Amino acid sequence: GETAMRKWLWAVLLVTLALAVAGCGDDDDDGGDAQQAPAADPSEASGNVAWCIGKDTSGAYGTAIDLFKKENPNVNVRLVELPESADEQRRQLVQRLDAESEECDVLGMDVIWTAEFAAQGWLQDTTEIIEPRQDDFIASTLETAQYEDKYWAVPYHTNAGFLYYRTDQVDQAPDAWEDVYEQAGQNNGIVYQGASYEGLTVNFLELLYSGGGSVLSEDGQEVQVNSPEGEAALEFMAQGVEGGAAPRAVTTYMEEESRRAFENGNATFMRNWPYAFALGKESKIADQFDITTFPSFEGGEPASVLGGINLAISAYSRNPEGAAAFIDFATSEVVQKANFLESASPPCFAATYDDPEVQEEYAFASDLKAAVEQGQARPVSPVYSQISEAIFTNVHDALQGRAEPAAALESMSSDIERALETF
Repeated sequence: GETAMRKWLWAVLLVTLALAVAGCGDDDDDGGDAQQAPAADPSEASGNVAWCIGKDTSGAYGTAIDLFKKENPNVNVRLVELPESADEQRRQLVQRLDAESEECDVLGMDVIWTAEFAAQGWLQDTTEIIEPRQDDFIASTLETAQYEDKYWAVPYHTNAGFLYYRTDQVDQAPDAWEDVYEQAGQNNGIVYQGASYEGLTVNFLELLYSGGGSVLSEDGQEVQVNSPEGEAALEFMAQGVEGGAAPRAVTTYMEEESRRAFENGNATFMRNWPYAFALGKESKIADQFDITTFPSFEGGEPASVLGGINLAISAYSRNPEGAAAFIDFATSEVVQKANFLESASPPCFAATYDDPEVQEEYAFASDLKAAVEQGQARPVSPVYSQISEAIFTNVHDALQGRAEPAAALESMSSDIERALETF
């Protein structure tokens, strides 16, 4: 129906948000000792709280505020909407934080900004909000809020990809990416996000992580991507295009182009985010596709890469008590369930996926929970935006046949090396 369609279209925008590349900010580390955010005690909280976050295209943020006000009449939360593009959001937040502006109390942040903002001294340590509730959250989502052994934000909405497949062309989705590509080659191909942008970084990492590789060492100081695992992942992707399992046009695709190709009947398989499920159910292939969590690569554990939004407290907030109370509430089950039902924003709160109402509304709730559980964070680094650019630019060169995979990997590794030296 039209309302279902409308309700889901916002998700297209969420993808831009979940995935856009953060530009390169000013990397001077002048953060002194970070403040510890107060524990969330609503009875102590009062006053005004400004919540700076991207556009409320789905109504989810307004709902979170309304539900909070009912319980906490002494705190007045006001939504300050930033532009829709994640690049622009980041630019506006960086501008304010750089100027030590007190305008924002709660910051809505793309999961990939945590390390950069924490390293700059712009965030308060939220460990005391998370620790009493650690078990509420899906463990993988907490990794996106961590930097150097502390929590600097609280997971709000998450996201993880699915493998979509045509049920009229294959009996079931294979358990290994190798078999997916083999069947794609025999049928109508596979589409994914192969353009030169953040989405390609994510698609590459899903293979790299599953094959046992990593981009950086645990401490974030060493580059480890130029490895046999890195080469296997890149070789596999490049061969996929060269051998025709993926169309050449995939090197121009973002989420929407992939979705349209799949819905128009031009692919047997597609890698995409959950938002494409309901839209697909409104399309002409509605009864001819299904989804599954990702297969494995090189015999490793399947891996997805998390998108989403975390909530943080600005180091310059004049009302950290109010901010902490609001964040604690916005990440609680009541809001997470309301947001999921209303706008399909995937919750970080584990129990929400098992709720009977949620299960009835979303056939894929259990699959999505499994996808988030097998999720991993993108490299946690204050210079993540440059690292990602080094990844997607060089992967793109290999996909287009402009560089041999081994050479592209070499170049990726030295680009990341340089990025690390700037911080």
